Amino acid sequence: MLPAKMISDANPQPIRIKFRKVGMLRYISHLDLQRTFAKVLVRSGIPAWYTQGFNPHAKMVFALPLSVGTQSECEYLDIRLREHMTVGEIKYRLNQVLTDELSVIDVYEPQEKFQDIGFARYEIEIFSPNADEELAEKTKELFTMKPIMMTKHTKSGEKEIDISPLIASLEVGYNKEKNVLAISALLSATPENYLSPEMLITKMKDSFGILSDIMSEHYTVFRTEVYMGDGKTVFR
Repeated sequence: MLPAKMISDANPQPIRIKFRKVGMLRYISHLDLQRTFAKVLVRSGIPAWYTQGFNPHAKMVFALPLSVGTQSECEYLDIRLREHMTVGEIKYRLNQVLTDELSVIDVYEPQEKFQDIGFARYEIEIFSPNADEELAEKTKELFTMKPIMMTKHTKSGEKEIDISPLIASLEVGYNKEKNVLAISALLSATPENYLSPEMLITKMKDSFGILSDIMSEHYTVFRTEVYMGDGKTVFR
């Protein structure tokens, strides 16, 4: 390893942080998350590399920003260091100033690029008085038909797209004991073809009229893993 004095602004140490964001912290926005980590880096004493200019800030790059309300066990943040630190020390220092709901799972020097991410797996649970085996079967049929046309909001405006090619796999089950409809979906997560799990929820709302009563119905979305382009190799 290079001694600290040999780490320079021209050659900062790249570090990838894998973290979880669960519980009540699923409601903070991506902008709030960026602000939080900027403060965490300072409080933990991590010698982050800062940009130059009139408004210097820690260089941070997040992969696949979450929608507000979504929980995850596989969030990724890339930073650079001005001084060499072991990955164990970085993880320890960060978790000393974080919480159980926002905590570091792993720290390492990255081998892959965020652009190499191909898919993400989501576990969706729908709590509704209308949840039953029949709804589970209808949901399976809904997401196996082709095409599945939906309106997607883009920077250039709204456009109609077929989301069926963006669903790599989807399993639906009904838990009678909990009265919960459970969906496990592997969705495209490339920059060009990112499919949010919220679009699946929207399609179900429009098709079945569920989740319209906020007093008796709700749902949860949990991102559990991120994969490379083959949909099988876990992203590192």
